[in-house]
Amino acid sequence: MMTIAAARRFRDRATCFVGVGLPSVAACLAREQHAPRITLIYESGSIGAKPTMPPLSIADPEIAETADFIVGVHEIFAYWLQGGRVDMGFLGAAQIDRFANLNSTVIGNYNSPKVRLPGVGGASHIAAHAREIVVIARQTPKAFVARVDFVSTARPHGPTAVVTDLGVLERRHGKDELILTARHAGVTLDEIRAATGWPLEVATDLIETPAPTADELRALRYLNTSTQLA
Repeated sequence: MMTIAAARRFRDRATCFVGVGLPSVAACLAREQHAPRITLIYESGSIGAKPTMPPLSIADPEIAETADFIVGVHEIFAYWLQGGRVDMGFLGAAQIDRFANLNSTVIGNYNSPKVRLPGVGGASHIAAHAREIVVIARQTPKAFVARVDFVSTARPHGPTAVVTDLGVLERRHGKDELILTARHAGVTLDEIRAATGWPLEVATDLIETPAPTADELRALRYLNTSTQLA
């Protein structure tokens, strides 16, 4: 449900900066279902990639071989991202707080962490310059915290949505804080609050996420199978 809800966020003809993992799975699903003309950009320099299966890394040949063209990393960030040419950025994170600050660096104290994570990559630049940000993360008390252990990516400046396995949180109406705007079918408010490390505000127009269609499930299962075979 999380992947399908994230895929529905992609808009056809939008220019989207995506990372590997769940963002790429959602991108592949969106291209298959409703957004065949999205322009996918990867940090490795691929513009207009059309992967038929979720890439394993930003260096996956599937990205390069299906791209319209390849540019240098400097052009990706300076011309496309900082130049205001990216409509949407799709990110993941190990921790997120009520203001959508993201942590992809360490869990615990920076100098003596419990876990040292892969790092921020280009996420901080994407959050600063993409017109809209979508974060994809599983919702647990360890991940949705009152205060992140390390600010890898400061809260995005524009419209922000956080798609989880329980629902969708958004910043709206000029508020800095994330509020719950949708819950997935079969998930209760109590379950969502229990998985959130701060007193969660709920939108007055809270909706239930529409159930997956048969076509969405078929396409997602194919993508998951192709990843396992790869």
